[in-house]
Amino acid sequence: MTTSLPLIADIADPALTQALQHTLDHKTKPLGSLGRLEALALRLGQILGTETPALQQPQMVVFAADHGLAARGVSAFPSDVTWQMVENFLAGGAAVSVLARQHGLALTVVDCGVAKAFAPRVAAPGAPQLLVRKVAPGTADASMGPAMTAAQCSEAITNGMDVVRGLPGNALLLGEMGIGNTSVASLLLARLAGLPLADCVGAGTGLDAAGIERKRAVLQQALDANARATSPLDALAALGGYEVATLVGAVLQAAAERRVIVVDGFITSAAVLVASRLAPAVLQRCVFAHRSGERGHSLMLAQMQAEPLLDLGLRLGEGSGAALAWPLLQSACAVLREMASFESAGVAGQSV
Repeated sequence: MTTSLPLIADIADPALTQALQHTLDHKTKPLGSLGRLEALALRLGQILGTETPALQQPQMVVFAADHGLAARGVSAFPSDVTWQMVENFLAGGAAVSVLARQHGLALTVVDCGVAKAFAPRVAAPGAPQLLVRKVAPGTADASMGPAMTAAQCSEAITNGMDVVRGLPGNALLLGEMGIGNTSVASLLLARLAGLPLADCVGAGTGLDAAGIERKRAVLQQALDANARATSPLDALAALGGYEVATLVGAVLQAAAERRVIVVDGFITSAAVLVASRLAPAVLQRCVFAHRSGERGHSLMLAQMQAEPLLDLGLRLGEGSGAALAWPLLQSACAVLREMASFESAGVAGQSV
């Protein structure tokens, strides 16, 4: 079974970029004085293809799944926390639920492969919704062989594409939930970037030094057991999780639709890393929300030449960092659309 991936065109437009920069340079302020907010405004204009970008109906989507590796003690929390947190998202009690509510972000939770069957439910207007796109109730143990078959990986990617097609708006904020998924991100980083595993493995949900060493040993077994899985899709199937593969599909579809993609932390960045290895122009559509406190995230960001907006020591996941960064995107668009120019305001410009 093969996945039909969307075409991700190069959206570089020198004329638009020049026009955007000219607009920013002639606002009523010293040249460049809004710092990186100006670079963000430029990026948003480039993604949306306009000198007056407006963010419409933003969608926060949390992709959830379980991992066979979790049984090997790679997390400080038991696997049951995955399904329990899904319920918490839907009940409105999780950090991402609170932040999405605060910032007016529509929240969708996708069951990509949680080891529990959720009862069908109809969300009240404005409440978080659950989409069930379960490939299987958790992946196999990657330390013993491939976590997914090629067909399962393809199904998950297709599911992610379909989820995005069904959502309105021009901005997608990425979130995830899955006990053990920092292990998946570490494995994908080590394999796709060719980095030493020890540099890619961190504390995850809060492991102590002994726990981190145990996690590293298990992940080395996973790399060894899947040594032939070196291409992006093969590595994703062998080492990944259903939520990461579904995220890859979501990122590819959002990029094809020229949506703004707001990337959260370590795990969502791993999905973007895979997607960008399949279609490099994906990165033109991405805004990286923050630098995670997870050890490997800085290395992963460097692989994509990404400069995150925030550095708050976050390591929660869920999409919490993406939600916290969201007001910066709104402000960047507002500056481009609403801030006066020297000419329109009748203010004297900077003397040379």
